[in-house]
Amino acid sequence: PAGMALSVLVILLLSVLYEAVKMGKAVLLRRALLALPRSLSQEALAEPQEGNSDPAQGRWFWFHVAQTLFHVLQVVLGYMVMLAVMSYNAWIFLGAIAGSTLGYFM
Repeated sequence: PAGMALSVLVILLLSVLYEAVKMGKAVLLRRALLALPRSLSQEALAEPQEGNSDPAQGRWFWFHVAQTLFHVLQVVLGYMVMLAVMSYNAWIFLGAIAGSTLGYFM
């Protein structure tokens, strides 16, 4: 019984973490979009001159790298929760559902 309770708790926490990573990825996307230049004129789309680097492009790149890492973490967590649910254990399934609900609510 203690092992099963611990397994359900771990799956619950993984589900909460999955929802937190999903939300963090959305926040990073919003920040990355705010880092893009407002104007899409020909001058803004042209290649930057030597020594004239745009700090917004550098910020956007690092936001994109962070989004990529968050995406990888989200996929790994999602597959781990799915693998646990595919054990066809009702308690594990309920732990995943409860964790997802709690994570979304938070």
